[in-house]
This record gives sequence, structure tokens and C-alpha cells, in this order.
Amino acid sequence: MIFDTDIFIWVQRGNRKAAKLMEDEEERYLSIQTYMELLQCAKNKTQHKTIKDFLTSFGFSVLPLTENIGHRASIYIEEYTLSSNIRAGDAVIAATAVENSMVLSSSNAKHFKMIKELKLKHFKP
Repeated sequence: MIFDTDIFIWVQRGNRKAAKLMEDEEERYLSIQTYMELLQCAKNKTQHKTIKDFLTSFGFSVLPLTENIGHRASIYIEEYTLSSNIRAGDAVIAATAVENSMVLSSSNAKHFKMIKELKLKHFKP
């Protein structure tokens, strides 16, 4: 399963349900977009290290941005930005899930609901 950035934020806030969701998955992934968003929110090198240590200790794999993911994300922007206001980061995350034939877990279902080929697991905190 691929986890959206918001799931990591719920875990950081101490949400046990989000932590259990992650713990229950045998294979844990995040897109390079989520990885960058997590590091971007860190306020110092200590927080960077904490994020990296968390991902390592829970066995997360970071999925790279490929040409196919970039192409699919750009299609999502073209198709959905005017009608649904999809943002570039969400388009990359969704495209990563679709291109890797994986389920995306997110509490922000409204960001992704228009993408028919996306397998979405809506997390309710």
C-alpha cells in the first residue's frame, strides 16, 4: 500500500488508528513526492533524521518518479485541475499508485475521488 502524506501527519500527531493502519501493512510504500513533502515540513536536521529513521524502521520503500508517472500525473492535471482543482503533488502521488498497481491510503478522498483508475482506501481518523 502507498500512504499519502496526510497519513504520516496523522501518525506524527499521535493518531493510533493511523499508526495501526501502517503497522498492519506488510509492504509499505510512499511516493517520492510524499518523501519530499515530509522532509520539506521538517524544521531542522534533527527532524530530517527522525523522518528518515521512522521510514527505515518501519521498512518503507520510496517509489521513484518515472517518466510514466510524470506523464500520467500531467494527464491528471489536464483532465481534473479545472473541474476538481487537483494539485501537482496529489497528481504525482495518485499516478505513482496507479502506475505501480497499488492501493493509495489517504484521508483526503476529495483530492483523489475523480481518478477512476485509482484504488483508494479512505482513511477516517
